[in-house]
Amino acid sequence: MTISVFLLDDHEIVRRGIAQLLETEPDIEIVGEAGTAAGALARIPALRPDVAILDVRLPDGEGVSVCREVRSAVSPPPACLMLTSYSDDQALFGAIMAGAAGYLLKQVAGVDLVGAVRTVAAGGSLLDPKATALVLDRLRHGREPAASDPRYESLSPQERRILELIADGLTNRQIGAELFLAEKTVKNYVSSLLHKLNFARRTEAAVYAERRRRS
Repeated sequence: MTISVFLLDDHEIVRRGIAQLLETEPDIEIVGEAGTAAGALARIPALRPDVAILDVRLPDGEGVSVCREVRSAVSPPPACLMLTSYSDDQALFGAIMAGAAGYLLKQVAGVDLVGAVRTVAAGGSLLDPKATALVLDRLRHGREPAASDPRYESLSPQERRILELIADGLTNRQIGAELFLAEKTVKNYVSSLLHKLNFARRTEAAVYAERRRRS
């Protein structure tokens, strides 16, 4: 049987590289791709791929949110393989809660990515058992990340990451370089999180984030 795969990544060169890698395999076929969360949500239900490879960070949303939505909207749902540039506990937590079948760093070797696609297509999981156990323990004891402050809960995972980097003293340009986002995009995120936290200045947000770290 041929495994149908959908690719979601905001970098065209990354999509092309993954597509070229996977399409050399006789049992894997790329049936569609998108560079935005909106594009993926519009196309995946119609294409019904076996596997969806989703970038965690996108210019208009989160790959984890795409995973959650397509898995609830498509039957049978695709196996979602999350792909990210660096390890992030919050994103891993979100991926597990969204029902993702795997979570890989983009530094993964080509042969391992091919193996991962076959594994999740067959119903397997590539989530670290220890990480999954930690998430389940947090849920069991009501210690999921940022559960104590409604304002913080209203922030998206991306806004929470940016808040942490603000607390580290990074400028919008430096945050953009760290998260592979345009400086203008970062500025929009900062404005949004300040509004949600009811702060007028980023220094207030930095102090708030630092207090959370110490609590």
